[in-house]
Amino acid sequence: MNFSALILAGGKSSRMGCDKAWLDVDGQPLIERQLALVRELGAAEVFISAQPGTDYSALGCPVLADEFPNAGPLAGIERGLAASHSPLLLVLAVDLPRMKIGFLRKLGAACGAMEGAVPEIGGQLEPLAAFLPKETHALAVQQLQVGRNAVHAFAAVCEARGLLQRYPVIPADLPLLLNWNAPGDFPADGPRGEQARISRVGAKTECQSAIEALVGPIPITCVHMPRRRS
Repeated sequence: MNFSALILAGGKSSRMGCDKAWLDVDGQPLIERQLALVRELGAAEVFISAQPGTDYSALGCPVLADEFPNAGPLAGIERGLAASHSPLLLVLAVDLPRMKIGFLRKLGAACGAMEGAVPEIGGQLEPLAAFLPKETHALAVQQLQVGRNAVHAFAAVCEARGLLQRYPVIPADLPLLLNWNAPGDFPADGPRGEQARISRVGAKTECQSAIEALVGPIPITCVHMPRRRS
């Protein structure tokens, strides 16, 4: 499959209190973990969507700045679609610490000749881990130009145009789409568990509660220390 990849790392991380991209997972920063996943998957080119002034030069891939400021993930996706030279763009949020290459392979296999694929959980599209056709770039621009910045709404428009198809997520794969927005969302990963300390505990998210019903309580005893590069 011919595809490029975009790591979404342009959020302000205001609820986390530090740059999520440099949170360590088993000794590896999230940004490096996600880059390793998409490279192992075979991405022809890899981009990072980042805040202006963020230094990712040591990571060896182009960094893209939004052209639509303060427009959320969709602005980063728009830049990735514009820069990509491949028919498909794999969009992957930096804050999905449990994502696995096997899931991404299955998601890629669900793409059609002219369609990308987006995970679906309980009827809702989850476009922050999705394969998007290059042709969706014009739709992203249209949405941003009129202030419709919600990435879920963008995915719905792409689906309505026949450019995306849904990939229903099975219960066993739900934890792979759990994201870290605040210290209280910071989970231990599997039986090893990253044991650490946090300064504050946030409320459980709706997604967290749904996953706990399937896999049991998610420990929230972790320290996050941002790693900065000069």
